[in-house]
Amino acid sequence: MWYYIKITMPTKLKVLQVIPKLGYGGAETGCFDIAHYLHENDCKSFIITNGGELTKFINKKKVKYIRLLVNSKNPLLILINALIISFIIIIYNINIVHARSRAPAWSCYLATKITRRKFVTTFHGTYNFKNNFKKFYNSVMVKSDLIIAGSNFIFSHIKENYSEYLTNEKKFLVIFRGINTDYFDPSTTIESDEDKLFKSWNLQIEKKTILFPGRLTRWKGHEMFLESVNKVNIELGHQAFNVVILGSDQGRNLYKKKLTRLIEQYRLVNQVRLVEHFKNMPLAYKISDFVVSASIEPEAFGRVAIESQSMQKPILASNIGGSKETIVDNKTGMLFEAGNSDQLSKKIMEFLKLDKNTINLMGIEGRKNIVSKFNVEKMCFSTYSEYKKLII
Repeated sequence: MWYYIKITMPTKLKVLQVIPKLGYGGAETGCFDIAHYLHENDCKSFIITNGGELTKFINKKKVKYIRLLVNSKNPLLILINALIISFIIIIYNINIVHARSRAPAWSCYLATKITRRKFVTTFHGTYNFKNNFKKFYNSVMVKSDLIIAGSNFIFSHIKENYSEYLTNEKKFLVIFRGINTDYFDPSTTIESDEDKLFKSWNLQIEKKTILFPGRLTRWKGHEMFLESVNKVNIELGHQAFNVVILGSDQGRNLYKKKLTRLIEQYRLVNQVRLVEHFKNMPLAYKISDFVVSASIEPEAFGRVAIESQSMQKPILASNIGGSKETIVDNKTGMLFEAGNSDQLSKKIMEFLKLDKNTINLMGIEGRKNIVSKFNVEKMCFSTYSEYKKLII
C-alpha cells in the first residue's frame, strides 16, 4: 500500500529531468537542450545527474542543476535516491519528472508515486533482456504516464516486448531526437581550421576521406568495416583513400588493441587514422567526403546519420534500426545489408567513384531532410507540448 503526501499541485510547469550522467550522447544532449528550451518558454527547469562533461555548459540562471548518484544500480541507493528526489519534488513544487535511464527511472517512479506527480520516460535504447528479472528491471521505462520512443524502431520494440505493461491510461508516442542544425552547419567551419585538421591527422588532401565516427565497441561494426576497407584496397589499389575512425574506447583497451592489430594485419597503418578524442565534430564531418555507420546491431536512432546529413555529407549505413528512418536511400545516402562486408565494400567503391556534383547534391538533400524532420527545435517543442497536456 502506498502512503501519499498531500501537496498542492503547482500551476506553472516545473520539470525535473533525471539522467545518470550528462555527457555528449544522444540522450544527454536531448536532456540538455530541453532543459534550456523550457526556461525560454517560461517554465522552471531542473536536472539531476551525477556529473558529466556537459554539466559545465549548463546555464545556472536558466536550469537548476542538482548532483546525485543516480547512475548507480545499487537497490539500496535507488531507494535512498527515491526519497531524496521526493523531497526535491516537494521543495521545488515540481509537477513533472522525466527519467531517461532505468536505474534513475526506478527512483523517479517511486518518488512520483509518493508525491503523486506525473512521470515521463524516454526509451533511448532496446534494453535487451535474457531473463524475466532483467525484463522487469527494464519495465520501469513503461510504467510512466507518458512513454516517449526516440524512433519508430523503438516504438515497435516496446510494443513487441512490453505490451503487457501498456494500458489505455498510458500515452505512448514517438518523438524523434533532434540536433542543433545551426551547430551542425557546413557554413560555420573555417577553411584554415580545415587545413590544420588535414595536417594534424596527416591526411592526403588529393584523396577522398571516409569518416567512421562512434565509440569503439564491437556492435558498432569496426572490425567488419576494416575488412571492407581491405577488400576495397584489393580492388582499387592500396591506399586509394583516407580513413578516419573517430571515437573513444571508453576503457575498452582490449577492443582498441584488437582494432590496431587488424589495421596492421590488413596493412592499413598508413591509411587508417584512429582518433580517440576530438570535440569539434562539425569540422570532422566537413573535411570528410562521406561518412560510414556500420553497426551490426540496430541503432535506437543513430545520431551519426543525422549529424552527417546536417553537415551535407552523404552517409553509408547499415539497413537496420533508426538509420532506415533517417536516411533516404540513394538520395541522402545509401543503405547496405548489416554485417555484410562484401556489400559494404561495393557501396564504398560506388561512393568513391561518384563525381563531386553527385556527392554535393546528396549532401544538399541530406541537409534538407534533417532540417525539416530532425532539428532540435522540433524535438523540444513536441516534448514541451506533451508536458503541458499532462498537467491540464
